Amino acid sequence: MKKLGFGMMRLPLLDREDPKSVDMEQVCQMVDTFLSRGFTYFDTAYMYHGFQSENVVREALVKRHPRDSFLLASKLPSMFLKEEGDQERIFAEQLEKCGVDYFDYYLIHNLGTENYAKAERFGSFAFVSELKRQGKVRKMGFSFHDSAEVLDQILTEHPEVDFVQIQLNYLDWESDTVQSRLCHEVCLKHGKPIIVMEPVKGGTLAKIPGRVTDLLSSQHPDWSVPSWAIRFAASCENVFMVLSGMSNMEQLMDNLSYMSDFAPLTDRENAVLKDAARMILEDIAVACTSCRYCVDGCPKKIEIPQYFTLYNRAKQAEEAEMGELKVAYSELAKSYGKASDCIACGQCVRACPQHIRIVAALREVAKTFE
Repeated sequence: MKKLGFGMMRLPLLDREDPKSVDMEQVCQMVDTFLSRGFTYFDTAYMYHGFQSENVVREALVKRHPRDSFLLASKLPSMFLKEEGDQERIFAEQLEKCGVDYFDYYLIHNLGTENYAKAERFGSFAFVSELKRQGKVRKMGFSFHDSAEVLDQILTEHPEVDFVQIQLNYLDWESDTVQSRLCHEVCLKHGKPIIVMEPVKGGTLAKIPGRVTDLLSSQHPDWSVPSWAIRFAASCENVFMVLSGMSNMEQLMDNLSYMSDFAPLTDRENAVLKDAARMILEDIAVACTSCRYCVDGCPKKIEIPQYFTLYNRAKQAEEAEMGELKVAYSELAKSYGKASDCIACGQCVRACPQHIRIVAALREVAKTFE
């Protein structure tokens, strides 16, 4: 099995402001190309693309290709479990939306301290184990966003899982919050195969400062900037799959070009990425990946990820560019809540997989643009 997986979280859109407006024609072309090059793994989830990603999977993949020609993963949304019966209802809905009888990989989604407690309360591990016994799930695992200590606790208490999905990239390798390296080490300790999510950190490692691009290009002028990030993740021990949320055919073709015959990074190349990470961290203001988990429950409908994108650009912009960024902010604020509308309810902070201090960061956004 080739190591590149197709993440169905950042698909091409017909309207950038509407996550449900998936460009189905382009997605079908991308799916066909992906399969034709020998890649087979597709990853979706209940809430991706405004709860439409699983429907997209059915139309672009399941209806158009034999079931034995691909591997499909989806996730039990721990964050949406409210009452008894939710797990059964949601799983049945997912099978119907995807148009399949079983999932090759099924994950308890977004575990951390709070969601793990909820998963334990609802018996989620036992629930997925029973699905596996029934043949409705082939392999069970969970996706994780918390400290290595919490990950060690979960794997100690649930050795029955077949794999773990963690956030791993060269920028977060030594992060105090994401703890990519430490979480990787915990997975190795427990002997669990690893799926990597956010290898390019939501596009952060595709659009890096110019001086960092120059550093990477000095080593391999023919390598794309995001390819360094995916190569890094795929080179880590016991990683069997790296998910890439490809948003257009160009990104897909770039990924296929080097992952078709993947070669791990050398020690020298890893050392270059260590320098690159240090330089990026000096310039980045808010390490948002635009996953949008913070947006759905915001009572003021604040477009948090897009505001953070503008804010990061503002921190690196020349004075002449600031006028353009402020106009972009004002246009967004016509349809969504302004950063200063935040009431500090904390919903976004609890939902954020990156552990960003969103309320405080929004205050800085407001100071910059308002």
